[in-house]
Amino acid sequence: MPKFLYLVCGLFLLCSPYQSVSGVKMDKISNTKLCADEECSYVISLAVANDDYNAPDCRFINLKKGQQIYVYAKLLPDEGTGEFWSGSVYGDRYVDQMGIIGYFPSTLVTETLVYKEGSIEIPTSGL
Repeated sequence: MPKFLYLVCGLFLLCSPYQSVSGVKMDKISNTKLCADEECSYVISLAVANDDYNAPDCRFINLKKGQQIYVYAKLLPDEGTGEFWSGSVYGDRYVDQMGIIGYFPSTLVTETLVYKEGSIEIPTSGL
């Protein structure tokens, strides 16, 4: 019976809802961004990738040359940082990369259609 009790207690501890979580602190990209609305939910513009881009971490999105990107926000550059935009991409097929949102360098894309200018300056939260 004691072996069974130790086994049950061991399994309980292994499967407990509390788990220690640690992560890697990433540098902040920008302190402010331009959006079309307060929630950055409206598309500012449509852009096309001029070249391939491999995302350096989970905040960014991969781009393929010729891929369309819906731009939702334009980060305002801080001293020493590049200029990045936030947007979503779609793959060649409907199910590929459906609606993935992330950041990408604005220098790698060409805006093809402006829907609404980003005119509302909003502070970023932990970017």
